[in-house]
This record gives sequence, structure tokens and C-alpha cells, in this order.
Amino acid sequence: MDFTFTEEQTMMAAALRELATDLCTPAVLRQRFEGAEGGAEERWQRLAELGLFGVLAPLAAGGMGLTDADFVLLAEEAGRAALPEPFAEQAAVALPVLARCGADREVADLLPRLASGTARIAVAHPRNPLVNVPPSPTHWLLCSQGRLALATADGVQAVERSSVDAGRRIVEVSAAGEAGRALAQGTRADALGAEVLARGAIYAAAQCLGLTARMLDIASSYVRERNQFGRPVGSYQAVKHHLASVAVKLEFARPVVYAAATCAAGTDPGSLAAASHAKLAATDAAELAARTAIQVHGAMGYSWELDLHFYMKRAWALSGAWGDRSFHARRMQRLLLEGALPLGPDHTFAFSA
Repeated sequence: MDFTFTEEQTMMAAALRELATDLCTPAVLRQRFEGAEGGAEERWQRLAELGLFGVLAPLAAGGMGLTDADFVLLAEEAGRAALPEPFAEQAAVALPVLARCGADREVADLLPRLASGTARIAVAHPRNPLVNVPPSPTHWLLCSQGRLALATADGVQAVERSSVDAGRRIVEVSAAGEAGRALAQGTRADALGAEVLARGAIYAAAQCLGLTARMLDIASSYVRERNQFGRPVGSYQAVKHHLASVAVKLEFARPVVYAAATCAAGTDPGSLAAASHAKLAATDAAELAARTAIQVHGAMGYSWELDLHFYMKRAWALSGAWGDRSFHARRMQRLLLEGALPLGPDHTFAFSA
């Protein structure tokens, strides 16, 4: 079986990288950190023009009807650019889950607008209470215990919060459990909420892959250019070994995240474990990349003048989003120790049916 990405998949990712190179430069991120709007509306419109919000949307809703394996590279590129807008949250978290409620008339009318980017939705979950919202959001998808609800923006009370990553607009929803109109309740709502959390974790992990690669590029470029004692800093073994450790961590995390994306819609123990494993592996890689990049830059690594801190702070923010390290490690532990997952070398790559 061939697990490599197709030409079409890599071309979509290349299109997003080209867009980000134009509209999400370090200079633009610096404006966002200083409180300016920073071209958010233009980026959202360009993403919509490329049709990227509809990658996972059903054909009947005007989408492409593709799979999560087609989307994961797009999320990785969004991370590489530290894209401030919640592109993955709309296109790969909210939209596929709402498509499961397509029999609802309001949802059926909303799906084509989400796929085209004209409607903009934010997603609140108990494990992700601090929500990155799109520019001028129109709707909310609200998850709580035993309830999944859809609300219009004016029907939700949201309080703006500060974040270590000032490039994003973060809000916290008040009384999320009562707002909006319930689309599902009871066990059905909990199953959809579990899928929302799994998707959020997987695509946060995919963004961390991109962030890791970007920080590794920044650090590698610096040590090739910076000279000490007449030699590039990168020629010293101690520096090379640190950067090599990041590269190894990244390459080991990538297949874990890609595999998790293939079962993003599942809520069986194997799929949930894959989502948690992806989040753990990718955030560990991103945090190691941030520490190493700061270290090889020396004292300069902490300075405002360098672009490194935009990507470092995004990695820190994503490590706590959609379940922090403690949550995902404990979930893996519980699934393993309670016998929900088979153990042993013959089951290493096995998924529950």
C-alpha cells in the first residue's frame, strides 16, 4: 500500500503556502502582536477564493467532498505560517461535525455558507474554553456535557481574553451550556463532542508540525550565518546535535499525526488514542524546537526583534488547546490500563474496528 501523498494533495498545500508567503509574513504577524488588524479579512477572503474551507464539505453543500487525509497537509501549512485565523477549526472541526446534523434545516442552509467562507463559525468545547475566533464571526458551535448547540454570534456572550500568542483573537464564552439551539442531546451529543475534541487535537497537532519545521528552519539558517572564532556556529557538534534531535522528533511525529487524521471522524478507543498520541507527539516536537531555537540563538532568542517568538508562542498556545498534555497522557493511560486497547508488538499498529 502506498502511503505517500498524491500530487493533488501536495499541490493544495503548496497553494496555501504561497498564499501565506504573500499575506502572513513575519511583518504582518508583528502588526498583529502590536494590536493592528493585520490583514485578517483579506486572508479569509483569499482562503475562501481557493475553496479551502470546503475541502471536507459534502458535494451537496458545494464542497469538495474530500477526506481528512487530504486536509492534514493544509493544517500543517497553516501552522508553518502561524496563520492567525481559525482556518482548521472551521474547515476541519466544525463543518464535518455539522454535516452529520445535515437533516436539520438550519444546518443544511448553513453548510454551503461555511464551505464558501461567507459564514464564519467559532467552536467552544470544555477542553478548549479559550476560543480563537474568525474575523466577524457569524455563528458558534457549542459543546457541553450532553448537549451540542448551534448559535448565532449575537446569541453568545463572549469575553475577550489575553494570550501568550497575541497574534490570535481569543475569547471565552459565558454560559455555553445554555446558549443556542440544541442540535443533539444525551449520548448522541457526547459522541459528536468527542469527535469535535479529537478533530481539534489532531489539527492542532498538524499545525505544531508546521511550527516545528518553521522554527527548525529559522534556527538552522541562523547557525549557518552566525560565526564564532572564525567558523559558523552550526559547524560545532554540540549545535548540530541539538538541531538533529529536533529533526528526528519532527520526523517521528509526522506519521503519528498523519495516521490520526485518517481516523479523525472515529470515536472508538483506537481513534481517540490516535488523536491523543498525535497531540502528544507533535506538541513535544514543537516545544523541543522552541527551546532549541532559543538556545542556539543565545540571548538573542528572547528578543522582540527576531521573528522566532511568533512561532514559539503559537506552539505554546496550541500545546494547551484542545486538551493539554496531562489530559491526553491520562487518556492514553486509561485506554491502555483499562484494556480498551490491545497490547503487545502484534498490535502496535492495530486500530479498533
